[in-house]
Amino acid sequence: MHQSPGLVSRAAISGVPRPLSRIVLGTLPLTEVSRSSAFNLLDAYAALGGNAFDTGRHYGDAEEILGAWLRERRNREAMVIIGKGAHPDSGGRSRLSAVEIGRDLESSRELLGVESIDLYLLHRDDPSVPAGKIVECLNEHHRLGRIHAFGGSNWSTARLAEANSYAAGHGLEPFVAGSPNFSLAVMLQPPWTGCISATPEDRAWYGAQRLPLVAWSAQAQGFFTDRYGPHRRENANMVRCWYSEANFARRARAKVLGEQLGVSATAIALAYVLSQPFLTFPVIGPRSIMELRDSMAAARIHLTPRETNWLETA
Repeated sequence: MHQSPGLVSRAAISGVPRPLSRIVLGTLPLTEVSRSSAFNLLDAYAALGGNAFDTGRHYGDAEEILGAWLRERRNREAMVIIGKGAHPDSGGRSRLSAVEIGRDLESSRELLGVESIDLYLLHRDDPSVPAGKIVECLNEHHRLGRIHAFGGSNWSTARLAEANSYAAGHGLEPFVAGSPNFSLAVMLQPPWTGCISATPEDRAWYGAQRLPLVAWSAQAQGFFTDRYGPHRRENANMVRCWYSEANFARRARAKVLGEQLGVSATAIALAYVLSQPFLTFPVIGPRSIMELRDSMAAARIHLTPRETNWLETA
């Protein structure tokens, strides 16, 4: 393990116009605070070296808030937008069709005030839709300059492989990233319908394919904070999704390592995701500048394989 000075590092994703910060700021929490507080949080993230934002058509007015900040700060060309669309409707109906993808993409571009979204992720999968049809649809939007690159959020590795096999066979642009849940805490049940979490086999596949993994809920929805514990069971969703003896043991080990380094267990959990042998871009969801700084401390820490294994299993 070592700590390094400086701001959060950046890395490239194929097709995305500029390298993006390894720690991505989730924009959904911006909808829960005042506009001035949201702008202050975005400013603080940028000041710490962050330049990548995870947003989506399903996230209320998050796109409008981010777009207003980009216009006011006049910094669009320095930032990377990871957008998402084609989330199922409130009744669970699949919206993974060319019409719905186009509709969501057009709305997102308008709300963000941008010509093109840097990395566009399909928010959910529908295995009944042939992967080739989706690849053709996304390539058309890419050809028209509406998106620079694309990928799948909550797509299985088998479906990603199917899509990229079709792309390779037809001379088309492939999926350049996947976005499942991935955290030191192992997800027991999905918090929302249609979500998937990366298994050890999935992680090996991402490494073998050299496909970047954009990890949502990389800190397990706050599981590593003091808000939760074996005897704090007020949040039924947290209990259902994350409460297990093994996860609490991982949390305890993260606290031990954090005390040694002078950082929180939450920062250690984030460093765990960053320190994998394949390229990861964990998404964080701070609701205050204090929480942001706490998470960004992970950028200074690199864990060895032995240390990541210890955090997992002791």
